[in-house]
Amino acid sequence: MRNNFLFDLDGTLLPMDMQHFIEIYLRTFCQRFALKTQLDPKLLANAIWEGAAAMGKNDGGCLNREVFWRALNRCCNKDMRVYEDEFDDFYRNEFVAAREATHVNPCVEKAVKLLKENGYTLIVATNPIFSKAATYERIRWAGLDPNDFVHITVYDNCSACKPNLNYYQDICSFCGILPEESIVVGNDVDEDMCAAKLGFDTFLVTDCLINRRDKDITRYKRGSFEDFYNWLVLQVES
Repeated sequence: MRNNFLFDLDGTLLPMDMQHFIEIYLRTFCQRFALKTQLDPKLLANAIWEGAAAMGKNDGGCLNREVFWRALNRCCNKDMRVYEDEFDDFYRNEFVAAREATHVNPCVEKAVKLLKENGYTLIVATNPIFSKAATYERIRWAGLDPNDFVHITVYDNCSACKPNLNYYQDICSFCGILPEESIVVGNDVDEDMCAAKLGFDTFLVTDCLINRRDKDITRYKRGSFEDFYNWLVLQVES
């Protein structure tokens, strides 16, 4: 049994229809900011995509937050960072509309409670392309409390994104843990299961499975989140 549990968020702790989520998110974001920034909604939405793509290529030279805002400024041809506080206000308010694309899995809360009660270290290892405000909101949508976790990856405490292995190494350094003592639980074959290369144990959650390249997944422990919870109970009791 590993001591440290690194949970992906979207599609793992928080079941999600990703396409529906993105549609609602971008629509409500543009409704809030297109007029305010005097930018075409399509340009604004594209700028968000460009910012996410830039963070995905971050080489560790600076925080993802800096990469995001530089990309946004470049795409919009203006200083967008003046709206940073208003972006966070959006995530604490209008962003909730995207909750429609998600639902609570009762096994998630049970798993987190079981692990906390037994003294395990819990980390939210979500791809750090969102701010703290946006990430903490989605954790709450899952029926969880951000305080349940000792560390949550967001765009201003990370300088790499999945599947870059530096992302997982940085978590280990920050939290003082070792891969061999830890397990990554996630739904993305490329972004989550790659942690096995560093010595992490893994569990592939298949409820919202992402397998872009149709890779063979038989090598991984896998199943629904309910299957993961049942496996967890056996591990804790053994």
